[in-house]
Amino acid sequence: MILLETKDLTRAYGGVVAVNKVDFTVESGLITGLIGPNGAGKTTLFNNMTGLDVPSSGRVFYQGKDITGYPAHKICRLGIARTFQNIRLFKELSVVENVMVGLHFKNGNGNRLGLALKSFVRLESEQEQMYRKAMKWLEFFHMEDMAEEKAGSLPYGYQRELEIARALATEPKILFLDEPAAGMNPQETDSLMQTIRRIRDLGITVVLIEHDMKLVMNICDNITVLNYGQKIAQGSASDIQKDPKVIEAYLGTDSSDDDDEDF
Repeated sequence: MILLETKDLTRAYGGVVAVNKVDFTVESGLITGLIGPNGAGKTTLFNNMTGLDVPSSGRVFYQGKDITGYPAHKICRLGIARTFQNIRLFKELSVVENVMVGLHFKNGNGNRLGLALKSFVRLESEQEQMYRKAMKWLEFFHMEDMAEEKAGSLPYGYQRELEIARALATEPKILFLDEPAAGMNPQETDSLMQTIRRIRDLGITVVLIEHDMKLVMNICDNITVLNYGQKIAQGSASDIQKDPKVIEAYLGTDSSDDDDEDF
């Protein structure tokens, strides 16, 4: 079942067309990869699907509903969460407090101040529940012993996973990951692959941008390839590895066969 899709999505900045009439689909329960050379338009497409940018033309549909132009906070509350290429933690807050931010966002409403004034006890109880839920997400990532440490003091790989935990705390149906393996060593990347599979096994659909081809080819059920803002291929890992347009986009027409090891 298609959970999210774009139709003829285009994003232009003046005379520069970053994404050009892209049809992109995300099927429920799968891990979908979005790959392409630097500057191909991958993050721009992500931003237009998650409310950080607005398409110049074309539409975005989630569960059949047109959400084109919705702001990021509304899209998140619909069930679409994301992480970023550059880590955006609250580094002076504790690890558990960062996860609780996600829970506050999910459960927040305009009447929170009124509730606080009416019943401090009720608010305190709600905080305790959020703390317990946050700790369960930390246990999922084997980070419960780090709960009270400052987020900024964590090793890089744990900071990446903490950002994912905070996104999961919003209880998404789709999780967008923008280059989650960036800056990770091979051991951290292997651990990340296992984590992404475990997230999928929770029933959460995953969409990721990634330059680590080993990760992409090992965990993605479906892969879409962009080049110069246009979709040039879509299919399984084996299909993508053999696609002449993909090979040309990454390696150029004059590259030797030995360079194919990138895939």
